[in-house]
Amino acid sequence: MVFSVKKTTLISAVCLSLFVITGCTNSNTVKTKPSASKIYRNPPGSLSDPIIAISSLSEHQHQWKGTRYRLGGISRDGIDCSGFMQVTFRDLFGIDLPRTTAEQAKEGNRISKSELRTGDLVFFNTGRGPNGKHVGVYVKNGQFLHASTKGGVIYSDMNSPYWSRTFWQARRL
Repeated sequence: MVFSVKKTTLISAVCLSLFVITGCTNSNTVKTKPSASKIYRNPPGSLSDPIIAISSLSEHQHQWKGTRYRLGGISRDGIDCSGFMQVTFRDLFGIDLPRTTAEQAKEGNRISKSELRTGDLVFFNTGRGPNGKHVGVYVKNGQFLHASTKGGVIYSDMNSPYWSRTFWQARRL
């Protein structure tokens, strides 16, 4: 009798656990952007939870560290800034971004620099590249992650003289 009660309790606990896990990972988290038909699949707790987003971005940077900048590149053999953002948002947050910086600069909602939070796209007028624009993802404390022409995939300080002078806009997806 004791065994059957424990067995029933164990089965109930397993079923409840499966229900909770399945409920948390279902496809009801798909959101459509109001101004477009693009689908954003934002896994629960990823971009909306800054601690998880920061951790994910840090791990991602370690995986891509040493990857050199290559205009038009989209692999670990070489990647450019918009390609890195496209790969980063797709792989970490399930968000499909357009391929170019100019197109990415139209996504989401424009926000002020003072409103920045982890996961926001940050854009700069650098005068380099095909359209003179550069993109990265804001992490925290003025730091952003990007594919730099000089250092490859790195963190940079938005408050440095260069990045502060060339800052153009920020966008939240």
